[in-house]
Amino acid sequence: MSTAEAAVPAGRYTLDPHHWSIVFDVDHFKYSRFTMRFDRANAQLDWRPGGGLADSGVSASIDAASVDTRVPLLDKLVASADALDAARNPQIRFDSTRFARTSATQGTLTGNLTIRGATHPVTLAVTFNGYGRNPLTKQDTLGFSASGTFSRAQFGVTSWYPAVGDDVRVRIEAEFVKEGEAPAQ
Repeated sequence: MSTAEAAVPAGRYTLDPHHWSIVFDVDHFKYSRFTMRFDRANAQLDWRPGGGLADSGVSASIDAASVDTRVPLLDKLVASADALDAARNPQIRFDSTRFARTSATQGTLTGNLTIRGATHPVTLAVTFNGYGRNPLTKQDTLGFSASGTFSRAQFGVTSWYPAVGDDVRVRIEAEFVKEGEAPAQ
């Protein structure tokens, strides 16, 4: 595996459906950070030659109804019109607009996040974990970790405040595979 971005072949990479996680957490009565995840998402990374992440773009879509709190009643409440309003806004979207390098393998990725039809810029701290031929799938694979915060009120998600805090932390782990490559059988 290489952490040199120059080693990555140009092209479109798609989210590996079996190797990703998107986790959000919010303050819960100041007792703890309540964690939830999403079970369905897709993303694509257009890797352009020369500049690595700085010249590349990523877009992602999360199925808002796939929220999973491990409490079925809360899943329904978070997906309801009181929060994500998944029936009218089925997708949470992120489209990158800029990457600023902070080290050889890290940087900040800014993009437009859309929740409940409201779009605002969000910045994520991103680590390029590496690139290589996955020894199991035999596919060209890129790995990333990302984290950031945003205000849920900014997106119109204001229910249950102050029991549920406004500050949302997000953590992402993602592997992307070169589009068009079938995994090894």
